[in-house]
Amino acid sequence: MSVEEFPAAVPVAADIIAQFKGVATSIVSDNMARLAGATGLLPYHAGGTMIGTALTVKTRHGDNLAIHAALKVARPGDIIVVDGGGDTSQALIGEIIMTHAQSIGVAGFVIDGAIRDVAALRASDLPCYARGVTHKGPYKNGPGAINVAVSIGGMVINPGDLILGDDDGIVAVPAELAAGLLPGIRAQEEKERVKIAQFQEARLRLVTA
Repeated sequence: MSVEEFPAAVPVAADIIAQFKGVATSIVSDNMARLAGATGLLPYHAGGTMIGTALTVKTRHGDNLAIHAALKVARPGDIIVVDGGGDTSQALIGEIIMTHAQSIGVAGFVIDGAIRDVAALRASDLPCYARGVTHKGPYKNGPGAINVAVSIGGMVINPGDLILGDDDGIVAVPAELAAGLLPGIRAQEEKERVKIAQFQEARLRLVTA
């Protein structure tokens, strides 16, 4: 069976990447009416945040032919976002694919499905979010599609979206909306910084009284 390939989206602008780097997914979600964000996916890497441009993949349950096709067109800074239908019966990626992805500059993986070789992935600094784990390997028969709209944990992600990930999960922002969210994000970051500092000062006063 074949993999349909559609034109790649324009990468998210470097200045937008720079301004969103380190922003908490919770704050991004709050500034998108708390509607944006995938549920049910967990981080499986050594730690650290993820940011980049969505390269989307739609695949049959338990089949990773389309993921291999995506690796042939992936650009440095892309995040491979895989709609595996939430199926966890077969692993869609493992250490070999992760190592390949690192070698070409892929910025991370989001897998609405299962992964394997978890010990190696947990030792890696390449971000990987997935729904589950199984030792059972994937089929490679297709069908699949690249650069199409996908559904990940209840969140629609389009090719070219800005993807952010941290310990709380992942969120997608349409590239054309990203710059307009920044003023609200900065205001919320400052508001939360001040509030946390006030609570810390109050606690210190109690401890030293």
